Amino acid sequence: MTERPGGYALNAPIQTPPPRGRGARSNLSGRFEATSREAFDDGWSDGDATPPTLATIVLKDTSRSIIATNNSPDISFDQSINTYRGCEHGCVYCYARPSHAFLGYSPGLDFESVIFSKPDAAALLEAAFNKPGYRPRPIMIGANTDAWQPLERKLETTREILKVFARYKHPVSFITKSALVLRDLDILAPMARAGLVSGAISLTTLDRKLARDLEPRAAAPHRRLETIKGLSEAGIPVTVMMAPVIPGLNDHEIEALLDTAAAAGARRAGYVLLRLPLEIKDLFRDWLADKRPDSAARVLSLLRQMRGGKDYDASWGTRGRGTGPYAELIAARFRAAVKRSGLDGARPVPDFAGFERPLGTAVQPSLF
Repeated sequence: MTERPGGYALNAPIQTPPPRGRGARSNLSGRFEATSREAFDDGWSDGDATPPTLATIVLKDTSRSIIATNNSPDISFDQSINTYRGCEHGCVYCYARPSHAFLGYSPGLDFESVIFSKPDAAALLEAAFNKPGYRPRPIMIGANTDAWQPLERKLETTREILKVFARYKHPVSFITKSALVLRDLDILAPMARAGLVSGAISLTTLDRKLARDLEPRAAAPHRRLETIKGLSEAGIPVTVMMAPVIPGLNDHEIEALLDTAAAAGARRAGYVLLRLPLEIKDLFRDWLADKRPDSAARVLSLLRQMRGGKDYDASWGTRGRGTGPYAELIAARFRAAVKRSGLDGARPVPDFAGFERPLGTAVQPSLF
């Protein structure tokens, strides 16, 4: 079994208490593993033991393509780029967690501490743009995992990708909950002046304590508001995404959160109801039991009311909104708050007419 710095094995259970600064409370084996391992307390551990630390390790992603495609009718784009697999932010609710199981790692603590990076991402994107048959279409950065997570400060993989978009005058949009995106305003601001970029900031809550518990290594709420302001002042149209809305936990903040985001410069708003597919269901239950035990029963009950009595329903059209009276109430409140806050601006329309390959760029010839 491979060891990580600090002595803990990869894809193996970690005894309680959970590591400091991490979101998941466990590291259960992925659903594709031949064996399943789970840590448990046999009564001999010290209940006051100091939580361990868990070092992040970085592995190379050897993918030979960089643009992923999807056919989901629930989202407004069919192409995306994710510069990292796994995410150090450690958001316990992250819908991308189950994807780590495909790589042979746990969607729990491994997801937030075993990160796959794509050092050749910029070169792969340039090669894609240079293909003779390439026609520009909307591309979203960070649709699965955050492209400006802490590792990006050192690796700068996302920054290099942005340089390619700017050089080819290719429109791009992004979503992040990291203030690090402001580092790249020297690239993004000129693109914004040419109408080539729009952004979204995920803002789950204004409550610092709740944010720290839910998203332990993501930017604090006030830093995300500062990020909205910085992007807006640079001319970048900004959408605030309240994602996820967790009934019984943060849904009471809808109006205040949208008002505050609008004051910071956001132009549009959207939301996604908490999704609990596959392993996320158990990870979130464990988190509730540890961090919000008094609210756990109510939160889970409300979620089931909005999912037809189930923990999760993946049906197109309703997976991000839910069904039933409580879901309808949240939708109505959100619509009213959006209108009152002036967050009902028009969706930015990307202009692909300016796309061009820089002079001297070698276009890959067709093999057929």
